[in-house]
Amino acid sequence: MKLPRRRFLQLAGAAALPALPAIAQAWPSRPIRWVVGYPAGGSTDLVSRIMAQWLSERLGQTVIIENRPGGGTNLATQAVVNAPADGYTLLLAVATNAINVTLYESLPFNFLRDIDPVAGFAEFPLVMEVAAAVPARNIAEFIAYAKANPGKINIASFGTATISHLAIEMFKAATGVDIVHVPYRGGAPMVTDMLGGTIQAGADALPNSLPHIRRGALRALAMTNATRSPILPDVPTVSETLAGFDVTTWSGIGVPRGTPTEIIERLNREINAGLANPAVMARLAEVGATPIVMSPAAFGAMVAADTQRWAKVVRRAGLKPE
Repeated sequence: MKLPRRRFLQLAGAAALPALPAIAQAWPSRPIRWVVGYPAGGSTDLVSRIMAQWLSERLGQTVIIENRPGGGTNLATQAVVNAPADGYTLLLAVATNAINVTLYESLPFNFLRDIDPVAGFAEFPLVMEVAAAVPARNIAEFIAYAKANPGKINIASFGTATISHLAIEMFKAATGVDIVHVPYRGGAPMVTDMLGGTIQAGADALPNSLPHIRRGALRALAMTNATRSPILPDVPTVSETLAGFDVTTWSGIGVPRGTPTEIIERLNREINAGLANPAVMARLAEVGATPIVMSPAAFGAMVAADTQRWAKVVRRAGLKPE
């Protein structure tokens, strides 16, 4: 029997509808690459591996962490922007990505446009810390020590124009101290030099420095966020000395623009399930990280708001990429 043309097109269209969801249903059928813009051993790498293990178990495929430091996270971002939008390449999006939007006048990508938000992941404060040989015991003493030794104190960040660097610039502006910023390509090498005595002070993400603070090799002066950390409740905040000082870094997950919505939603569900899992929560808490559970839209809105916030700091400080 010959079908009328309209009925034929209706049936053909109905048959085609399951095609896109089928892509998501078949995903993942091979290992997933998760690109992290910092070296192995640092805070971002540490917390990423916690979630990678969870996702591997939930998705039934290995999630491989690929450390790609350099360019202030731009090399990692570029790698993900250039990857196929098929759900097999993830980006650890961090606060530095929001900073770079203003810092770099010309990039081969637009972070807000070319990376689709998937989920929030974790936030953690930065810690202002010093090597054990430095006599300062708190922020007020460090300010006095720096003023007594102008231009002689080296303070490290985990990268030029990262949130660590901006915290240092905000600290310098608030106190008027003359201290020398020394950028590193990640928190792990920065802490190595602090432990070796090459660098006197640093602003680091808490998970990276926490083991060394606990054993007394580094001394935590203050946390940079507005409230004290439950992991180190006896360590005050910078704002207890410098009113209004508040710097918190975050991480989340992004994918290349155009990744199927079904895959993004599946990833979001699995990540948020991990962040609600007691075992995962405990592991994150052990390193000083706080889960941030968000929808893709909410995470995207947070990134956009942070981009505007840091744009003001970058312009006010006159920062340029080194």
